[in-house]
Amino acid sequence: MNKKDKSEKKKSLKRSLIEWGVIFGVVLFLFATGLHTQVLGTFQRGVLATGIIKPPVPSLDQEFPVASTQLFFADHENTVRSLAEYEDNVIFLNIWATWCPPCIAEMPSIQSLYNELRDVENIKFLLVSMDEEFDKAVDFMDQRNYDLPIYHFRNRAPSEYNSGVIPTTYVISKDGKLILEKRGLAKYDTPEFRDLLVELSKL
Repeated sequence: MNKKDKSEKKKSLKRSLIEWGVIFGVVLFLFATGLHTQVLGTFQRGVLATGIIKPPVPSLDQEFPVASTQLFFADHENTVRSLAEYEDNVIFLNIWATWCPPCIAEMPSIQSLYNELRDVENIKFLLVSMDEEFDKAVDFMDQRNYDLPIYHFRNRAPSEYNSGVIPTTYVISKDGKLILEKRGLAKYDTPEFRDLLVELSKL
């Protein structure tokens, strides 16, 4: 190897080290400031925009398990509520947290779906935050101009609502059947999913 080749190799190695150093520095900065959640959420929102990740839309001519009503949560005023209060309503139940990038990514589609269906009397949206400090969830919604109905957990979730993954979304029918459990993020403002909720509201 001649001197010129050696020099070029050293320059290339130096460039690579600088590039990796910059990448490592940016990653370290994002984690140190907490911005990694926003960055990852934005990236995943871009993936959702492609329409690749959608919630499944089950056929309604099948048997579904009975959904437990033993899920308790509290509202802004710390009033404890349970799923039992929403009997005779279709329930869109989303378990989320502000520190969860996929939750952040799917939230605009949930807001969009809520905007379309908010006036349908017997469809209820319940977004239950897993944040230890509920104020963080409230601030998150305020900063993004979301007006979704949010709550926070007041007890350990029954096993059927404890998927071990967030976000997880459940759809419960008016007669208390668990129609859908979707673990992980999805784009919820699709015509097919909206039609599923509307159809359930008419049964």
